[in-house]
Amino acid sequence: MLRHTLATLAYRLEKALRDAPSEFATFRASESSRTPVEILAHMGDLMDWALSHANGAERWNDSTPLAWPAEVERFHAALRAFDDRLAAGGISCDENRLFQGPVADALTHTGQIAFLRRMYRSPVPPKNYFRAEI
Repeated sequence: MLRHTLATLAYRLEKALRDAPSEFATFRASESSRTPVEILAHMGDLMDWALSHANGAERWNDSTPLAWPAEVERFHAALRAFDDRLAAGGISCDENRLFQGPVADALTHTGQIAFLRRMYRSPVPPKNYFRAEI
């Protein structure tokens, strides 16, 4: 189920990112809010952190956001690395904690990006996620 959740995360995030205007990456809803690229960098950090837990050597890093296309790729690479580690088995921590911490946080941030798209007047098209092939 955790691996399916990661696939769902990838699918929903890709939907939220697809066809986003390039200027969207630096959109700031308020003075104190993160930009979409800052949120995405944090999400990549979450996947790296989850992988470090799975490997039994917890490590957190606050990355400086890259350019939007590079940050999208970094997130997907971190997600793939984490998923590959789960597929290999024998992880060094509780899967429930991986879900309740970094994975659920990344799902929340995916919703934030989708919401920011609407605020930016570039809403994500509707989708019946129950019918999605993930």
